Amino acid sequence: MAHYVDLHSHFLPGLDDGAESFATCLSMVRALAEMGFSDLCATPHQFAGMFEPPLDQVRLTFDQVSHGIAAVLPEVRLLLGAENYWDDVLAARLRQGEPPCYDGGKAFLFEISPLVMPPRLEEALFDIRVGGRLAVLAHPERYPAVQRDPAVAEGLGRQAALLVDLAALSGTGDRTEIRTARRLVEEGLAHAAASDIHDPEDGPAIASGLAWIEKRLGAEAVKRLLSDNPRRILKGQLP
Repeated sequence: MAHYVDLHSHFLPGLDDGAESFATCLSMVRALAEMGFSDLCATPHQFAGMFEPPLDQVRLTFDQVSHGIAAVLPEVRLLLGAENYWDDVLAARLRQGEPPCYDGGKAFLFEISPLVMPPRLEEALFDIRVGGRLAVLAHPERYPAVQRDPAVAEGLGRQAALLVDLAALSGTGDRTEIRTARRLVEEGLAHAAASDIHDPEDGPAIASGLAWIEKRLGAEAVKRLLSDNPRRILKGQLP
């Protein structure tokens, strides 16, 4: 096993638009393990008005899944986080000092509106860093402001870790997202890459994206984006 770290996945069943059952969950985890992932961060959505499972329910589901996975895939380590939408719920949790972070640490995953960049986002991310936490931006390749101007990604990346989706690197799907994701990786603006897996059928595209990194940039880039940097991010460090 290559001991990759996946910072973004939706394999916990029954919580959001990811896995619907433990059988599906197991299939997803097994697929990622076969690609070389040894550490998988479950990041169910926390999105007010759409997917907002109570955090105690998320923890209970995670504990149940962890027990089940350990019985069949003991080499895989599961960690708990969340994909936090940039909304009033997250803002309140940040003020209270209690955003759902990776494994109870200092780093947390978030996403923004695919249509409008939040005002003064870079300034807010700076304040978060000053406060001792590290924000991790999910799939920056999806956001029009980043697509239009690499300088936006460069500015955000000084305050937050940028986490591209492996499937976007595969060459399948939206052409603008593919072009943006590849540019972020090639120009060194992406800090890490992750699966963002929602379904077992996502597996081939994820594997293809991983293969693209190795073919284009080499094995060292794969190690940096899927192992070294994710481990630093989990410690709250910006690579």
